[in-house]
Amino acid sequence: MEVSEKQIRHVAETVRKIESEIAKHMVGQKELIRQVLLCILAGGNALLEGVPGLGKTRLVNTLGVVTGLKFSRIQFTPDLMPADVVGTNIITRDNPEGGAFKFQPGPVFSNIVLADEINRATPKTQSAMLQAMQEKTVTVANTTYQLPRPFFVLATQNPIEMEGTYPLPEAQLDRFMFKLEVPFPTLEELAGIVIMTTGRTQEELRPVTNSEELLELMEIVKEIPVARPVLDFALKLVLATHPESEHALEITRKYIRYGASPRGAQAIISTARARALLEGRYNVAFEDIRYTAYPSLRHRIFLNFEGLSGGLTADNLISEIIEELDKQL
Repeated sequence: MEVSEKQIRHVAETVRKIESEIAKHMVGQKELIRQVLLCILAGGNALLEGVPGLGKTRLVNTLGVVTGLKFSRIQFTPDLMPADVVGTNIITRDNPEGGAFKFQPGPVFSNIVLADEINRATPKTQSAMLQAMQEKTVTVANTTYQLPRPFFVLATQNPIEMEGTYPLPEAQLDRFMFKLEVPFPTLEELAGIVIMTTGRTQEELRPVTNSEELLELMEIVKEIPVARPVLDFALKLVLATHPESEHALEITRKYIRYGASPRGAQAIISTARARALLEGRYNVAFEDIRYTAYPSLRHRIFLNFEGLSGGLTADNLISEIIEELDKQL
C-alpha cells in the first residue's frame, strides 16, 4: 500500500493536536513529547529516566487523557507482587453448585500502562511485565489472555536514588523501544512550571483521538518505505556496537562489552518511519536514522570497565560510530 499525501497530513495533524493538548499541562519538554509519540506510533514501549519532579508521571497521565485510551498506573514498590500487575484467579460464589475460579484482570489490562518507578519492584515482579511488553499477552494458570490494542508500557525511573531499587535486567531493558533522558528545565521553563502548578486553575484536557484512529495511524507508519542504502546504514550502525563483529570500530573494541540486539535495529527503523512521516517525507532518510539511533541504542549498549572508568556514555559511542559511518557514505 502506497502512502498518500492525505494520509501523511492526517498523521501529522493528529500528532500536532496531541502535542498542542499536552502543552496545556506541560511546560517545555517538546523534544521528549515528540519522542514518546514516535515510540507510540511505532507501537513500542518507552522508559523515561530523570531526577524527581521533572514531570515524567505527569506527561504519561496527560497522554492517557489526550489520546482517549484506557489508562492505568502501577506504582512499583518492593512489596508489589506479580499478581498485583497481571491479575489472578479468584473464587466466586455465583454458581449455586459451588465456588468456581474466575480470572480477575490486573491493571496491565489497559491501553497505556504507567509503570511508575519500575526499578523499585523486585526482579520477580519486573519479570511479570516481560510477556506483556513483548507479546501483548498475559498468561495466568496456563491460560493466555490478549491485552487491549493498542498497548504501550511507559515506565519511569530515577537514576540517582539507588537505595531500595533493583536495576532493570538486560532482557527487560531490551523490550523498551526507546530510553528517553528527561532534561532539567531552563530558567524560563522552570518559571512556567511554577506558575502553572501553583495557580488557582488549570486548563481542562480533552481527548483528541481514540484507539481506532491510533491503530490506523500505526498501520500507515508501517507503510513508509526504507531504501536499501538507508536500511544498511542502520544495520551497520547496530553491528558496529558489537566488539566481535567485522563491522566493529576500534572504539567499539576498546570500550564496549556487549552491543545492541536485533531489537535495536527494529526500533531504529520503526521509529525512523514515524519520524519521516511527521517531517512530511514519503520515505526514511539518513537523518531519521541518526535521530532515532540514540534513544533506540543507549540502553542496549553496555560499556566495559575501561569505558566506564573513562567517563564515557553510550551516547558518546553512538556519536562516534555515526560519524565513522557517515564518512563511508
